[in-house]
Amino acid sequence: MLRIRRIYDNVLPVNKSTLSQVQEILRSQFPAIDPKEIETIAEKLRNPFKQRFRMILFVAESIKGKVHGFALLLHEPEIRFTYLDWIATASARAGAGIGGALYDRIRQESLALKVGGLFYECLPDDADNCPDPAELKQNQARLRFYERYGARPIVDTAYESPVKPEDTGMPHLVFDDLGTDRTLRKTFARQVVRAVLERKYAAYCPADYVDRVVASFRDDPVHLRPYRYVKPETVIKMVESRSTEQIALIVNDRHDIHHVNERGYVESPVRVKSILKIIEPSGLFTRIKPRPFADKHLTAVHDADFVSYLKRACAEVPAGKSLYPYIFPIRNKTRPPKEPSVLSGYYCIDTFTPINANAYLAARRSVDCALTAAREILDGRRLAYALIRPPGHHAERRSFGGFCYFNNNAIAAQYLCAHGKVAILDVDYHHGNGGQDIFYRRSDVLTVSLHCHPKFAYPYFCGFEEERGEGEGEGFNLNIALPEALDGEKYRNALSRALRRIEEYRPQFLVIGLGLDPAKGDPTGTWSLTLRDFAANGRMIGALGLPMVVVQEGGYRTQTLGKNALAFFRGLIEGADQWADSRHAPTHRIHGVVLRDGVVPEDGPRVRRLVEVTGFFHPDEIDVAEELVVERLQKGNASGYHFVMADHYGRLAGYACFGPIPCTASSFDLYWIAVHPDFQGRGLGRRLLVEAERRIKAAGGSRIYVDTSQRVQYASTRAFYESCGYHLETVLKDFYAVGDGKAIYCKARI
Repeated sequence: MLRIRRIYDNVLPVNKSTLSQVQEILRSQFPAIDPKEIETIAEKLRNPFKQRFRMILFVAESIKGKVHGFALLLHEPEIRFTYLDWIATASARAGAGIGGALYDRIRQESLALKVGGLFYECLPDDADNCPDPAELKQNQARLRFYERYGARPIVDTAYESPVKPEDTGMPHLVFDDLGTDRTLRKTFARQVVRAVLERKYAAYCPADYVDRVVASFRDDPVHLRPYRYVKPETVIKMVESRSTEQIALIVNDRHDIHHVNERGYVESPVRVKSILKIIEPSGLFTRIKPRPFADKHLTAVHDADFVSYLKRACAEVPAGKSLYPYIFPIRNKTRPPKEPSVLSGYYCIDTFTPINANAYLAARRSVDCALTAAREILDGRRLAYALIRPPGHHAERRSFGGFCYFNNNAIAAQYLCAHGKVAILDVDYHHGNGGQDIFYRRSDVLTVSLHCHPKFAYPYFCGFEEERGEGEGEGFNLNIALPEALDGEKYRNALSRALRRIEEYRPQFLVIGLGLDPAKGDPTGTWSLTLRDFAANGRMIGALGLPMVVVQEGGYRTQTLGKNALAFFRGLIEGADQWADSRHAPTHRIHGVVLRDGVVPEDGPRVRRLVEVTGFFHPDEIDVAEELVVERLQKGNASGYHFVMADHYGRLAGYACFGPIPCTASSFDLYWIAVHPDFQGRGLGRRLLVEAERRIKAAGGSRIYVDTSQRVQYASTRAFYESCGYHLETVLKDFYAVGDGKAIYCKARI
């Protein structure tokens, strides 16, 4: 069984393997290709407009990932045409229908992009221009195949004329109107030909040749060669709309064993059934059976003693009974309670999440579902949905609550982060306290939660905006706490802020904690989001263009659950397609940076960590960097040290330290300027320098001196100062060590 899959980048290990197989097919089938062109495919996918074309790669592969063919399409969005650069099958699969399936997919994509036509080259199919019988037969078969779709070579132009006198067998330019019966207009054709020759053949076609070929398109409409191989009435006219890759749907097939019948327990099995009833007939999803995963994935985010307790306690509760915590002992880890009814409160955060015989079994299966969804993403899918209950986002490292036992989205994020940075976006009405707790001191997983303010909503004790992370995780937790009453427009304003933060983080994967409880009428919420709002939210999130795992969290109004879920996923697909069809070079602009001139006691350790992580400075220098902050805190202006600190969502992203040079009239020293590696190359260093210069000038300074090492690793630092208008005044040879001189730069008249 084969599937046709689009490859967006080479971030995933599975995509690296796929690209390697594509490159091998190119080498074996087209030995005359420049090896450099083959090697740059991955780079062109990552930087789509570097060659002034957007590259789109489709592969036909087996379920086990063996590539049997591929098609590489170039898209020009301004002139609005597509160009089929390569279509090839592995030699062993020739004639198996793979080429036809790939061409159908290319036509669907082109039509969806609303282009004026699909173009490509074919070698000549007449004996005068192709004397080799075997090649002639192959060329004729290829043009016969394309004629079935109405695609024919352009004639009565100079496109086939040789670039050099010795050139022979020049290709035809073929036009496919994509079944629209659209004629090829002269102006459009000229633009297409110029773009192809100037961009694709820039190193081969001189300007006068390009001008001559373009000028040769005189007929309007441009002439196409008459049908040579098929009858016009047999041409395949229909092009189906682009077939969207189906979303992997992994349903907890054991969710209904966890059925708590107490009155008011809204986390019931009907939630999953009401969603499935609406989304499955849509055709957007394909069911994937959950796979079993080892317990090590649980204990990667939850304490082992907590996992052991939950497993044991659930097994000990009689069938049909539930144990609710009613005493909450102070968390003394060395002296936990012995009584089961009391011990539940040692690990639980509320009074309404029960321990019962099936809670562990259902929650454990939810974990398998979330991990299966993550595995589908690593296997090359762009979207996977774990439709599960019980939910998980309130489960912390060593506690459960809020109907949640294990933190499914955190476990999925932990699984993915072995392959790149991960962001968790929690869009449940209630705060995602579990993810915050688990990743609060880590920088490899960004946690973002939009929720009703904890002064109004569960869990009440956390979710405040000042909670931004600690230590290495400082700045990697973003809480957006929202009012008790909220409509869709105001929600989208907050969502925009969350998505900007995620874009800045530049993760490889996104895990979405999908709460449907922001909906109007939800029994656990107070907001009023409608069907249209969920669709709009999905479009905004999908436009990030990231591989996404969606994990079901809350949502308890069963009358609208399925409709809202379907609207969200339709929006998610539309947003992903919008991203795929547009320019999406990564932005280097940093949002959310705040500059301040005061230092606080926490800045000493922050500065130390920042300077250490740059890797540029000796231990003695690192000590000095922290000491300057301490001296400023102790002596204020009298210390002679002034700071500009750059905070990014509560995290120190960079800083500059400067001060007046004693015994001079208006000269200042720039003692330090350091930027965290995550922010280097994005303009923050220059921004800090400009701000320091502004403050020095305001203080009466007219000259700034800065010194740095002459070692090779400081070449970029020296280039930075020179690009900012600093001139080398002198070099003190062997100042730091033999062969390591001090370069002194100066900027005057600031």
